[in-house]
Amino acid sequence: MYTVEDFDKEKTRVLKYILYKKRTEQEIRTKFENSIENNLLEDIIEYLKEAKYINDKEYIEKTVNNFITLKNLSIKEIKYKLLSKGLKKDDIEDYIYENKEELKQYEIKSAQNIFYKKSTSMEPDEIKQYLLKKGYKSENINIAKE
Repeated sequence: MYTVEDFDKEKTRVLKYILYKKRTEQEIRTKFENSIENNLLEDIIEYLKEAKYINDKEYIEKTVNNFITLKNLSIKEIKYKLLSKGLKKDDIEDYIYENKEELKQYEIKSAQNIFYKKSTSMEPDEIKQYLLKKGYKSENINIAKE
């Protein structure tokens, strides 16, 4: 068992970690699994979820919005990046399904950007192959190519 002081001290440590940069529940577990006793870590995570400091669904939304603003990625690449953060596959799938139109438009726009950037050094068919390897849907590539 642990004391209230232990809880507060370790909670503050975890809080500093997630206030510096939004983190997923899995990232928090991985970071603190060896330095905070298991029961205590579980209770801290529960507390922080209830206090809305940890919200994986919100994390997915914010991260995808950042990708849309800053990067050219396929929907598949977005999915892999989110999975690598330890997010639940079902939550990711739900988000993609609920936002499929917006994400389709984004993927087309990303493919257009890549066609534009690579058109000076690659043939259109090479670019198409490149995009397919990166997980772009061929229907979106064809729309982007027009």
